[in-house]
Amino acid sequence: MVTKVLILVAAYLLGSIPFALIVGKVGYGIDIREHGSGNLGGTNTFRVLGVKAGIVVTIGDILKGTLAASLPVLFAVDIHPLLAGIFAVIGHMYPVFARFRGGKAVATSGGVMLFYSPFLFFTLIAVFFLVLYFSKYVSLSSMLAGVYAIIYTIFVTDDIPLMIVVSVLTAFIFYRHRANIKRIINKTEPKIKWL
Repeated sequence: MVTKVLILVAAYLLGSIPFALIVGKVGYGIDIREHGSGNLGGTNTFRVLGVKAGIVVTIGDILKGTLAASLPVLFAVDIHPLLAGIFAVIGHMYPVFARFRGGKAVATSGGVMLFYSPFLFFTLIAVFFLVLYFSKYVSLSSMLAGVYAIIYTIFVTDDIPLMIVVSVLTAFIFYRHRANIKRIINKTEPKIKWL
């Protein structure tokens, strides 16, 4: 029991690593929470610090979800990898290392899927960029990728834990994007600019 608790705590702490804050302070000398949307995630990093920093932060946020989900397997502990993944996503949204002000759950959720269902992960990426290409809204692309994940798990798999966790993660994503939803409706949500 103690080992299981430690794995879940470790997953949360992994998720809490604020890559956007670290990259901003170490590489650029700024606290990204004081710029742009104030969000500790890849999108705000891209907008505030540029492409290179955005890529580093996004990869970091993905891989911490992947590593957290792999902990039960690496340490041979009888915990479902997806449960550890949820704890990492909670850590990303409410990081203990950044005063519980984190990101919007997208990249870290994707990282959990990268470990547990690589095919789903890569099709999620495809759906995300397809919606982004036509809408130019990162937030809408993130939410619709979550909706796709739910549909995929219902109609393509018979993995009940995956269905449940994908639904929970998508709910997290929608909850964290509630301000974006209002801006999309009001047509004030920023769009990306394709080069």
